[in-house]
Amino acid sequence: MSVELPERVHRLRSAEVPDDGILEGPRLLSRLHENARSRAYEMFHLRPLGRVIGAEITGVDLSRPLTPELRDELNRALLEWKVLFFRDQDITPAQQRAFARNWGPLETNPFLPSGDSDEVTRFARGAGMPGFENIWHTDVTWRPEPALGSVLRLVEVPPLGGDTLWADMAAAYDNLPAEVRERIDGLRAVHDFVPGFARFADHDLLARWQDRFPPVEHPVVRTHPETGRKTLFVNQAFTTHIVGLDRAESDRLLRLLFAQAHVPEYQVRFSWRPNSVAFWDNRATQHYAVNDYHPHARVAERVAIAGDRPF
Repeated sequence: MSVELPERVHRLRSAEVPDDGILEGPRLLSRLHENARSRAYEMFHLRPLGRVIGAEITGVDLSRPLTPELRDELNRALLEWKVLFFRDQDITPAQQRAFARNWGPLETNPFLPSGDSDEVTRFARGAGMPGFENIWHTDVTWRPEPALGSVLRLVEVPPLGGDTLWADMAAAYDNLPAEVRERIDGLRAVHDFVPGFARFADHDLLARWQDRFPPVEHPVVRTHPETGRKTLFVNQAFTTHIVGLDRAESDRLLRLLFAQAHVPEYQVRFSWRPNSVAFWDNRATQHYAVNDYHPHARVAERVAIAGDRPF
């Protein structure tokens, strides 16, 4: 993969964009579209965990079917806060799948191990097992229709470490200098599964799936299909280059855009406990699993909801 994380100030300046708004930190922190208004939630209690992203929900039992009214209010919370956290949810994989299906059909992932069904992806890290998940990314952007969202539960929690962070990529887009936003609006980028999985997947497996999952193009800035908000939609794991730019210019611009997920003001960090569940909007976020729990085990199971084609 030719792109890499940015270095210090001189690397950011090499992208040939103004310093204003890049080095001074964010100036606009809004969790909603400019025309949207926040309303109280009536069917559960919501406690914000961050300024623009992340909220903990209490008063909802994920083992029970959702009423249409509860589903709609949870969806409103998801659109506003981008990632929802639930504690003390002793649910089965079947109940996890049933909850996720309230938002649509479920995906399968051919490159990752499965749990009790093909729709459950199992991430198991233990003593002596390397962790490959610690990179900022949006899930499965190598698909023509990347996932709408994901529901993750921890099956085994290490005694210390193993947190997950999420970044609000709408806030990241909002705080780019106007010149950069004008430059990237309308551009398209190529996404490919190979760079993300080549670090640990079998090469024969990768070769078998290249015909089925060829590289795809997505807008560098997508419009969220439910909120209408513009969201930065490139990530270090799967975005390889920007269409129509020479390689050097594409790499410089992508380094700048990848760096936006690293800004703390756009992030929320969640410390897992047994029976914790996270539900995030994959259209609006990137996430990063912290690999700091060696030699202890960390086992998680994820269900992904099929999405739509970005525009």
